Amino acid sequence: MVDPFMNTLGLKAESSAPGTARVWGRVKPTQLNSMGMAHGGFLYTMADLAFGMAANTYDVPGVALATHMEYLQPAQLGEELEAVAEEVHLGRSTSTYRVDIRCGSQLIATFTGTAFRKQPAGESTKSAKKTSFPK
Repeated sequence: MVDPFMNTLGLKAESSAPGTARVWGRVKPTQLNSMGMAHGGFLYTMADLAFGMAANTYDVPGVALATHMEYLQPAQLGEELEAVAEEVHLGRSTSTYRVDIRCGSQLIATFTGTAFRKQPAGESTKSAKKTSFPK
């Protein structure tokens, strides 16, 4: 599932199993910040793409509810980066993923994302039970 934005950034992607995804690419001059390091937005985009792919490896589409990113080390021009997403929770209506961005063995950033799993129309209410309280 490669989209036009990934192509624009020169990124590649794959998912080898449900709940997982991998996005990789080399840092280009257009992806640097004013200090000459990989822009945080570029790193976030890599993580978000991996998260989105992993969350959508099932028959139920997933959309982001919340994300969080920690930047640990700078990435430099020309470095090959890899964002690997792994599922840490899969529930009926939400799922959570951890994405690590690495340059070789060096951890550059970590990302967590929670997705809302969009059930087919009417599906979410079929199994809902009404709670009765004593009077």
